[in-house]
Amino acid sequence: MTAGAIDVLGIGNAIVDVIARADEGFLAEQGLVKGAMALIDSDRADRLYRVMGPGIESSGGSAGNTMAGIASLGGNGAYVGKVRDDGLGEVFRHDMRAAGVQFDTPAAAQGPATARCLILVTPDGQRTMNTYLGASVELGPEDIDDDLVRAAQITYLEGYLFDPPRAKRAFRKAAAVAHAAGRKVALSLSDAFCVERHRDDFLDLVSEVDILFANEAEICSLYRTGDFHAAVAAVRGKVAVAALTRSAHGSVVLSGSEEYSVAAAPVSQVVDSTGAGDLYAGGFLFGLTRGLSLPICGEIGSRAAAEIIGHFGARPEVELKALVTGLGLG
Repeated sequence: MTAGAIDVLGIGNAIVDVIARADEGFLAEQGLVKGAMALIDSDRADRLYRVMGPGIESSGGSAGNTMAGIASLGGNGAYVGKVRDDGLGEVFRHDMRAAGVQFDTPAAAQGPATARCLILVTPDGQRTMNTYLGASVELGPEDIDDDLVRAAQITYLEGYLFDPPRAKRAFRKAAAVAHAAGRKVALSLSDAFCVERHRDDFLDLVSEVDILFANEAEICSLYRTGDFHAAVAAVRGKVAVAALTRSAHGSVVLSGSEEYSVAAAPVSQVVDSTGAGDLYAGGFLFGLTRGLSLPICGEIGSRAAAEIIGHFGARPEVELKALVTGLGLG
């Protein structure tokens, strides 16, 4: 495979999402922390699924959503993630390929079922995620295709996948292969609670990546501060590029001594915030692989995120390339 033939290679948890509406009373009854991601076992997943309202099922997973966004923008992407050879595993594989993303990681023939995430969306659009990781925890260094990593301009690592120990080794192998080939590595911190569980490991991993994605809560958690500006000062210079999102306040992009503020793209109504950060990362990385300026990369990310939060689900409902005309994409 020719080096650079792939724009972005995403590595993450292969998960099928089940999205349903819920009010805050239901969250309280179930002991759920609004806006957070909790890891649950198969029994808890079965119990919660039984009491949830009607749900919409769609393939998800943070890095998977990012790759679907890149494909919708017209980019060339590939994905590494572990599914079981079951019905949901086939659904996930079909959905990734149908979106235009290369996905050839072999399915597990035994062990836990394909992962699923039960997502409860409150009337304000906030999502509370309950994730059964299932087969995704089986991803290990042996699933990293060195040639695939070398072929990608950027290898994108999903912070959610940092929970399983073997996945950490897979991350470090992918980063080492990418850098040895002169390629870039990007990391998403994914969730503030995930950062709290693995702060020291994340701080160590940040030194091994070139591009960092985080929202305000995540970057503040990483540097143990409640002050966003203090967190900005702390991360400056730690990576070549840091893209920090702030919901309605847009995003801040750092590179060396440079700092750019990018406005949030307008959206008529926030329906479901699931996948907003994933699609921002997809738009940003797509712009980077096209050699566009950092502010334009942020603008593409903002427009992609705005499309996602306007409807249920974390995959685009329209072709994103139509929403980013006039941004130097030709």
